Amino acid sequence: MVELAPVPDVSREGPLERRERIRRQILRDGYARIDDLAKSYGVSVMTVHRDIDALVTEGWLTKLRGGATANPSALLEASVRDRSSAMRRQKAAIAKAAAGQLHHGQTIFLDDSTTAMAIVPYLSAHAPLTVVTNFLAAVNEIKDLIGVDLIVLGGRYQRLQDGCYGLQTIDAVGQLHADVLFMSTTAVMDGACYHRSEATLMARRAMISHAARTVLMVDHAKFGRPARHLLGRLDEFDMLITDSEIDADDLAEARQHAIEIEVAHPH
Repeated sequence: MVELAPVPDVSREGPLERRERIRRQILRDGYARIDDLAKSYGVSVMTVHRDIDALVTEGWLTKLRGGATANPSALLEASVRDRSSAMRRQKAAIAKAAAGQLHHGQTIFLDDSTTAMAIVPYLSAHAPLTVVTNFLAAVNEIKDLIGVDLIVLGGRYQRLQDGCYGLQTIDAVGQLHADVLFMSTTAVMDGACYHRSEATLMARRAMISHAARTVLMVDHAKFGRPARHLLGRLDEFDMLITDSEIDADDLAEARQHAIEIEVAHPH
């Protein structure tokens, strides 16, 4: 289930204030279920439907069966800071578990996800390492670490993702080989991973093709969430790490497809 941010004094909020909170939440998380929104905001399901309908009319969201997702153009409102703040405890637990895949002397790929970036605090303990990434937010976190060599992948810079993409990025990845790739995805459905950004997907596919081992880091909120572009089947990844708040049905389905699953426990 999607973790919902606490909503203060919802009983005193008017419809416009509530609608703005819903808009910001879905832009941050990418997707929300209508039943969860109704429970979080203390209103009826029909009231949430009306709020979602209004946001659809304004161009922020697309309404789906049982929920709503952010429109790609509206995601310009969701910065790297917003993405980093979402599911912070879960990402930290997943990163701690993923750090068990780090070993001295490795070359690792980090994708442009804030989930994979959460592994940065564990890098120095496993130095020397070489880290390869196209994510400038990660570059800023890694650049001063002792014993960690940093390779920055160039390409066309995109402000929203704070990363580099395109043919130059893919060509640069093709000249390298990593021992392990730490990555995430926007959505997991029916035993497969999906992403809403085609440019991001192409860069991640290139990294997958040039890594000996792939570790997929996915918090529970991404299960059952829709996205447009197929990244790959779960059985194409060597390891899947998620958090213990995952729905039992989602976990059971993932176990049918994934090669290896580790469940991390947030504190």
